[in-house]
Parts: sequence; C-alpha cells; structure tokens
Amino acid sequence: MKQEVEEQQDFVKEVTKMSEDFDRWYTDVVRKAELADWSGVRGMMVVRPYGWAMWEAIMRAFDDMIKESGHENWAFPLLIPREYLVKEAEHVQGFAPEVAWVTKAGGSMEELEEPLAVRPTSETIIGPLIKRYIQSHRDLPKLTNQWNSVVRWETRSRLFLRSREFWWQEGHTFHASGDEAMAEANLILGYYRSIAEDWLAVPVLAGKKSPAETFPGAVYTLTVEGLMRDGLALQMGTSHYFGQNFARAYDISFSNRENARELCHSTSWGISTRLVGALVMAHGDDSGLIVPPRVAPVQVIVVTTFDLDEYVVAAFQNGACGFLLKRSGPTLLIEAIRAARAGDALISPQLTVRLLRRVLAPPGNPGPTVVLTTRELEIVRAVAGGHTNAEIAGQLTISPGTVKTHIANVQGKLSVRNRVGIAAWAWSTGHVRP
Repeated sequence: MKQEVEEQQDFVKEVTKMSEDFDRWYTDVVRKAELADWSGVRGMMVVRPYGWAMWEAIMRAFDDMIKESGHENWAFPLLIPREYLVKEAEHVQGFAPEVAWVTKAGGSMEELEEPLAVRPTSETIIGPLIKRYIQSHRDLPKLTNQWNSVVRWETRSRLFLRSREFWWQEGHTFHASGDEAMAEANLILGYYRSIAEDWLAVPVLAGKKSPAETFPGAVYTLTVEGLMRDGLALQMGTSHYFGQNFARAYDISFSNRENARELCHSTSWGISTRLVGALVMAHGDDSGLIVPPRVAPVQVIVVTTFDLDEYVVAAFQNGACGFLLKRSGPTLLIEAIRAARAGDALISPQLTVRLLRRVLAPPGNPGPTVVLTTRELEIVRAVAGGHTNAEIAGQLTISPGTVKTHIANVQGKLSVRNRVGIAAWAWSTGHVRP
C-alpha cells in the first residue's frame, strides 16, 4: 500500500493522452498543473496554491450570491457525538460506512466515554444546536451556511473528485412552511447552475435524483450535472429538501402565528472542491489544463503592435482577457486590467470598431434614441468610432472628466460593462454606420 502512495507522488514527466487513459490523463494534468497532489496519508490530498485560487474564486462568487439572499455564515463543530448522529435513522444508515470515529485522546490514549464522529456532513450537529435559536415564527427562516472540510472514509480516491477529506460549503436552512423550504432548494439549485455555467463555463442539466440516489433522510434531492470529456456525467452540486424529517428527529420546532407548536421544514445543499476537478475534465486537452477566465488565477492581456484580426481572434480563443495596441496608453491598460479582474474582456477601441463593422450589420433605421440624451448620443458615436476620452473631449469642447462621467451614465442606462458594450450597441442599433 505504501508503494502505491509513493508512486502517486512521483514527478509527472509527460501527460498521458486522454484517448489512451482518461483517468490517468486527469491525474497527470491535476498534478503537473500543480493544482493538487497526494499527501502521503492514504486518500488525503493537499490542494496547492493554484488549485486553491480557483476554489477561492468559486467561494467568492457563491458567497456573494447567498449573502444577497439573506444567508449568513456560521461555524459548527468538527466532532459529532454518536448520540446525535444516530437520531435520524435513515441518515445514519446512509453515512455509516463512511464515518471516521475518534475513540481515544490525550498522551495516554485514554478511551473516550462516547465515540465522536468526524463530520461527514453537519445536519446531525446543527440540528441540536440550531433549535436553541428558533422559538417563534419570527425567528424563521433561519438561513445558515458554513465553509469547512469534511471526512468520508472512501475506499477509492481521485484528486478533487473523491478523497477522504474535501472542502465544501454546506447550507442548512429552516422554514415555517414546506413551500418556502422547497422554494429555497430551487433557489440554491439556480445559484449552482450559475456557478457551473457562468463561472466554470460548463453546461449542466438540472433535475431530481432517483429515490435510490436521494440524500439519506431527504424527501428529494435536486442536482446539476455536467458532461465531461470522457462522455460521463458528473454531479456538480446538490440541493436537498428534508420536509420535517430532521426537525422531527431533533425536535426543531417553533410557535406559529396561532401560538401552536409546529415542526420546521428544512433544506441542505452543497458544492465542493469537486468543481475544480470538473473544470479540468470539461475543458482540458492533451496539452494540459484550460481554465475559464472568471476563475483563472492568472489573467492574460495581450499588448502588441500587431493589429491583425486573426491575432485578436486567436488570442481570445486561447483564453486572453484583453487585446490592446501599445499606443492605447496607460489609462486603457488599467481599464483592461480591471475588466479582466471582473471576468470581462476589453479590446482596443480601434480594433473594436473594425471588428464590429465586420460582424454587425446595422438595420435600415436607427433604433430608439429616447434612452439617451443628445450629448450622450454624441459621445456614444465617438466611442463607437474608436476615439479616446481625450479625443472626444477635444471634439466636443468639454473636459475629459465630463466625458468619463457621461460614459459611466451610458453604461448604466444600457446595462453594459465597458466601451466595447457601448460600441456594440451603437453599431447594432444603427446609430453608427460604416
């Protein structure tokens, strides 16, 4: 067994071709790209800085989503008393084979009075604790989330996809009605879909798990699953509706509006570092790792004297987040850096105009102009013509600061992120003609 672990830690000289051995290719890419490696403790991985940076980008995106909808981050204990774990019979039956137990402690290795489970998931420790903070319907909904690691004693391990310890978020929410709890499960599933498709660029299918695949103790489980390059689907996030099952087991109840005691309806949901593995399997090729811009730890902006269209296209096809001509100046470079950090892309205005002329055919009549003032339309046409703020200021005899303010207002009215969006709107609506 020790020999197998040592072999997993050797240096990856060549990446195995995907067509020859997909599993080996995947492990080679993860290790050669320095995303993660085996730790020497069987089934346990170490996530390296490049891989953790991708997980951090996912964490930030999802944390922003749930905070906007009123969820709060908590921290619950790592160790769970056995009496808590066994209260929900179906739940403990589903997780029993994967639970790691602490039975001794201290320098003298004294036997504990009661074994403590290392959390495989936190429903059974959160239930007995959260009931302290729920007394009335006014305390609901209680929307909790925590970022942590869990341990499941897997017999077969793959980096990111299946390891004995992994990192994730687990949300646990408590509601006054079943309808509200089911709406919560659907809301989170939508967030997971956004993470997969908008951030990881992995199309997914959303649906309900079969009874055999439903989370232990849940009424039903919702899932988003993506197709990997080996032709198999990968579960990328799950959201569970428990009905009153866990509330009944742990007596999580509240006084309703009629002052009668009633059990809560609850949900739980989670995504994990498995998403980093999904990214590798969905986008990688025989050359190695390909990372979508919004989660890429390193963003590339091409600055060059060459302005051929095919160079621009090739740069973006290979993951560039910006393409600027050297004469664009420092102000535009700063704007491009900010755009890249926001997951956007920026092209030099001169190139934008030429490319838009090629790909957009303006309609016969200009689109409606009521959304913008006369001055704003003048500035929009100048932006679409590839002019800088200083040039526009000179043409209209106003200050560059005023031009900047007008451009910010136009971006807000058109719901676009930058000058490229303004130019595209101008060309597509016929406000600028070839």
